[in-house]
Formats: sequence, structure tokens, C-alpha cells
Amino acid sequence: MAELIDLNADLGEGTGDDLAMLEIVTSASIACGGHAGNEQTMRAAIRGALANGVRIGAHPGFEDPDNFGRRRLDLPNEAIRDQVLAQIARLAAVAAEEAASIAYLKLHGALANMAAEDEALSHTIFAGVGWHHPGMAILALAASAQERIARQLGLPVIAEAYADRAYTPDGLLAARSLPGSVLEETDAVVAQCLRLAEQGEIVAIDGAIIKSNARSICLHGDTPGALEHARAVRDALKSRGLM
Repeated sequence: MAELIDLNADLGEGTGDDLAMLEIVTSASIACGGHAGNEQTMRAAIRGALANGVRIGAHPGFEDPDNFGRRRLDLPNEAIRDQVLAQIARLAAVAAEEAASIAYLKLHGALANMAAEDEALSHTIFAGVGWHHPGMAILALAASAQERIARQLGLPVIAEAYADRAYTPDGLLAARSLPGSVLEETDAVVAQCLRLAEQGEIVAIDGAIIKSNARSICLHGDTPGALEHARAVRDALKSRGLM
């Protein structure tokens, strides 16, 4: 029998319907006040996750809310690590007040893409996370520098793929500036998720077949039709005994 699939969503970002998404997903990656979010949104997302039995993760990105953390910043690796740790600390403080715990870390946006390409950056960030937060898992883009380094450091790893994003042949996310980089049709999103779950494959933007070990799928809350996509993916996976 195939391993069950975890559905995760990026929440607390001020986009989409977080409460409705929390009734669908099994993991919630909560923005920590860097690219988006504040104490109020963090608390609401944590409470919603607790009410629905959803695993809680920290979702830090570049502290660049004007660009929603989607612009690459040229900063020393140590400065980036310190931004990440500060954001985890913000979420952890709110979580402690709500008697909740943070199970994993998932990087956001441009920072996630950079860490997926750059082993040195991933090492600096994840070594810091492992030191300050022993036992915290890394939700990492499958087959990327993120996953390789997290495993080398001996950290718990959750390999991830995206429901609504196109991939390059090397297994990285296609730039949002490219046509077709975001899947907007529900049928296409469901098909990508089922192929991943059942066959361990993703079809790249050029038609190449990528093998993937991902068992967590990200559903973006700010994609047009996000809730429709999420419900359809959940229902398709459940109908096949994969959730």
C-alpha cells in the first residue's frame, strides 16, 4: 500500500480563506511576520489548526513584506539564518501561549528557492534551526539542496512537492514569470497530485518526467480557485486510500 499523503498549506499570509483551508489540510505552514503575518494572524492560524487537529509549522521568509518575500535578497548567509530564527521565535512565543508546538520549518518564496539551489545557504539555516530547535523537522522541496543538506545534518525531513506549480527538468520550481508556471485548472492540479502520489512522478514544464519521493503536497492559498483545488485534491486522494 502506498504511503499516505500529507497536504500542507501556507497560512497566516493575509490571502485566501485560512479557516476553510484548515478544514482540508493536515499541515499548516504559518507565516511568522517576515514576508507576511503578525501576532494576530499567527494566533488565529494556530487556534484554527488546533481546532482541526492540523500539524503546525513555521513559515519564515525574507523580511520583505512589500514584495511578499518573493524577491531574492543578497544578504550574508548568517544574516538570513538570523532572520529565520527570529521569525521562528515569534511564532513559538505565540504557540506557547496557545499550548501548541511547532513541528516543522518550511522556508517561503525566494528564500526557499535560493536554499533549494544553494547547499551552503541551506546548511547555515538548517544547522541553526537544528541547534536552537532540536527535533524540528524540515519540510523541504524534494530532491533539492534543502533536502540533501537537512538529511546530511541528521534532521527529520518531510519531502515536499507542489500541487499548483510547474517544475523545471532539474526538479526545481519554474519561475513564476514563465507562462504556465502556476497551474490554474483544478483538473490539472488533481492530475499532478495523483501522479505524484501513485507513481512518484511529476511532469516538468517541458514534458520531462521527474521522479519524486515527496509525500507532502503544498496547496497555495493565494492561487485562483485555491479552495476548489484543495477540496478536489483531498477528495481524489481519499478516494484512493492515500489520505
